[in-house]
Amino acid sequence: MKPAVLILLLASLPLAAQVRFQQNPDSIEIIIDGKPFGTLHFESTAPKPYLAPMRSASGIIITRRFPMEKVEGETRDHPHHRGLWFTHGDVNQVDFWANEPGGKGRKGIVRLEKIHQVKAGGKEGSIRATFLWVDDAGEPLVREDRTMTFHSHPTMRIVDFDAKLTAVKKAVFGDTKEGFFAIRLRDEMRERGGSGRMINAEGRTGMKEVWGKASPWVDYSGTLEGEQLGVAIFDHPQSFRHPTYWHARDYGLFAANVFGLRDFFNDRTKDGSHALEPGQSIRFLYRVLIHPGDTASAGIAKLYEEFAKKKF
Repeated sequence: MKPAVLILLLASLPLAAQVRFQQNPDSIEIIIDGKPFGTLHFESTAPKPYLAPMRSASGIIITRRFPMEKVEGETRDHPHHRGLWFTHGDVNQVDFWANEPGGKGRKGIVRLEKIHQVKAGGKEGSIRATFLWVDDAGEPLVREDRTMTFHSHPTMRIVDFDAKLTAVKKAVFGDTKEGFFAIRLRDEMRERGGSGRMINAEGRTGMKEVWGKASPWVDYSGTLEGEQLGVAIFDHPQSFRHPTYWHARDYGLFAANVFGLRDFFNDRTKDGSHALEPGQSIRFLYRVLIHPGDTASAGIAKLYEEFAKKKF
C-alpha cells in the first residue's frame, strides 16, 4: 500500500473512544470522545456540588444555564436548581436543597472533603470523591462517598452515580418533596410551554401521571435546537427504597426522591422519613442517560433492563 493511501485510510478511521478529565482547583471538566460533556463544580462559593452544563453526544446543552449564567429569555426561578445535583430539603430540619445564600430557615452546605481518584479510560472514566453535608452550625451531619462514572458512546451520554450516605451524627432525612437526585432541564424541554413530555416505566405520561408515583425510571424528551433529545434517570434495584418516587415537574425539574411520601400521596398519615444512627449508611444508585429521539425510539425500557442487571 502506498504511504499516501495509508495516511488517507488512517485519517478516515474514527478516533479511539475516550473519557478524560481536566482538573482545576475548584472543578473537573469531563471530555468524552474529544468533546466537552460537562463540568463537576465544587467551588467554595457554591452551596453544593453540581454538574453543569450537561451536553448531548451531538454537543447540545440540555440543562438550564441559570443561576450560573444569565441567558436572555431564560427562566430565573428556583435559583437552587443547578444543573444536576444531589441534596435533600430536610436533614435534621436543615435545608440542603434550596440552600442558596439568603432567605429564611436553616440552610446547610455540601462541601468537598477530598477527591480520591480521577481516572480516565478508553470506554469509561470515573471521579471518586467524599463530600460533607454540614449544618448551619458548621457541624457535619452526613458523609457522602460518591463515584461518578462517565461512559463513551457514539450517540448517547451515560453517567452512573453511586453515592453512600453515612451519618456522622444521628441524621434524620425528613419527609419532604424537596429533593433529591435532580436535573433542571432547559426551558425548551419543559412540558409547560415547551416541547417536552414525561413518561415512566409504567407508560404513564405527563406531570399529573408521573409526579409522586413510584417507578424504576422516567424519561423526559423534547426538541432542542431542531434535534429531538431525551434525558432518562434510572433507579437501580440495589438503590435504597427502590423503586423511587418522582418529584418531576412540567417546568423542567426532574428528580428522584424516596422521602416525600406525605406530599406525593397528599396524606399526612404517611411518613417517608428515615433516621440514620452514627455510622449507619444508605446507598443510592442512578444512571442518567441523554439520548437522541423519543422514549420509544431510544429503547429506554430495554436500556433500563440492561442497567438493572448491573452489579454494584
